[in-house]
Amino acid sequence: MQIIKKGIPIFCILFIGLVILNVNQISDSIARALEKNPKVFVEEGNEYKKEDDFIYVQNTKDFVPLSYNDLLNIYYTILNNGYENFTFYCPSEYKDCTKDVADISNNPETLSYISNFVHPFNSFTDDPNKPTTTEIYESGEINITVHYLYTEEEKKVLNQKVDEILKETTHDNWTEAENIKAIHDYIINHTKYDTDNLYPNDNNKATGPLLYGYATCSGYTDAMALFLEKMGIKNFKVATKFISEDTSGHIWNAVFVNNRWVHLDLTWDDPVDTSKDQNDRIDYLEYNYFLITSEQLEKKDKDGDVVIKDHLFSQRIYPELKK
Repeated sequence: MQIIKKGIPIFCILFIGLVILNVNQISDSIARALEKNPKVFVEEGNEYKKEDDFIYVQNTKDFVPLSYNDLLNIYYTILNNGYENFTFYCPSEYKDCTKDVADISNNPETLSYISNFVHPFNSFTDDPNKPTTTEIYESGEINITVHYLYTEEEKKVLNQKVDEILKETTHDNWTEAENIKAIHDYIINHTKYDTDNLYPNDNNKATGPLLYGYATCSGYTDAMALFLEKMGIKNFKVATKFISEDTSGHIWNAVFVNNRWVHLDLTWDDPVDTSKDQNDRIDYLEYNYFLITSEQLEKKDKDGDVVIKDHLFSQRIYPELKK
């Protein structure tokens, strides 16, 4: 008992000391709680931030949302800036704010759509062990934590690889379309579709095609997007619209060339040879899905009454690609 009694004054002194040391932080927290619209602390975006705005999502400097679209823009800005943690507040006048935040954060399809508009290095990972989380408090405080797809080492290696390939395959006096074609050909000629899932941790991102020579559609698309970003060509990724359970997911690039948005699908320009013996398989290089309009895409995907569903996309999400 004596030890406890002697310890009480020491504990009190330490507690008072901690309060004094943190008085500013405590005061700030109380002040933020009492403010109608607490201040949001905004840092500079990382080097992969896009200045581009799109019809579905735009960069914002206003983090006091008043509508569902405002929330979409906030989520886009968080990803586009490469923030790992971000806090904003729902204002009292936006009655459905926390409900709408929950709708967005609990909808993987919506989050993926938003992520498709940012630089690949600022896209979030779908690894269930590293989920992107949104914490919603009754006070209206919203805390978002993002885990990104690419590690810092992967970014470094891929940046070096992309620079090397650009130097070898593109030319300043070529048109944008000619340089895109050179990269299109390089990726396809150095990549096989990973039908056997040989590289499950890399085939869905740019490391697959650029470092290992194997990819799925996500890998082809991310790799092409890295080159487009380096060349300063406006672009985003297009994902298949969910229609039913039998709709297979697919993703490809949209590119702004010659003052219009067109489709670029490297995966479908690199068809898979299904020969059983891998040694007998032939490498193909096609241009069926190279910088084509939405009308052309629809025609290529229709054979009589049969419509290929892999390229059916939401024109609400991607109105730039409307026919």
